[in-house]
Amino acid sequence: MSYLHFKALHIIFVVSWFAGLFYMPRLFVYHTDAQQKGDVERDILTKEYLRTEKLLWNAIMTPACWLSLLFGGIMLYMSPHWLYQGWMQLKLAFVAGLLAYHFFTLKILKEIRQNKFRFTSLQLRLYNEVATIFLFAIVFLVVLKNTMDWIWGVIGLVIFAITIMSAVRMVKRIREKKSRS
Repeated sequence: MSYLHFKALHIIFVVSWFAGLFYMPRLFVYHTDAQQKGDVERDILTKEYLRTEKLLWNAIMTPACWLSLLFGGIMLYMSPHWLYQGWMQLKLAFVAGLLAYHFFTLKILKEIRQNKFRFTSLQLRLYNEVATIFLFAIVFLVVLKNTMDWIWGVIGLVIFAITIMSAVRMVKRIREKKSRS
């Protein structure tokens, strides 16, 4: 197989991995919100969320994570000169952060399976946006490579993160106002 075949496979599994990273915390939000329902509704929803979370983790997120890393590693093996590029080193640092996010998501999943809901719905909504920040950082870094001005990139990423967090809080306030009406 050629470098481009491995690149295509890497992209496919990165997309799949991110799909899981976006959806799992959203399931956590719904699962947490379900704890406020009546007994019958809560039990039905909890059973379904546990089933969906298990399937998402085992059938999509974990395989996609490892296959992304495998095909990315093969590409680096085929083109080791990328490892000496600043943008690739920074990308790998973001990937390490993404892996930390992935395994922290597993920690939350294990807690929820034990019926421990440590985070509020709002905290989980904010947590859900962390993957978006990683996605933007990694994609812009890979596409722009050496043409990226690192300082402006970091400033843009911080502004983007603040915007997302503010939007989540604003949506929460709007929902609270509607529920009081």
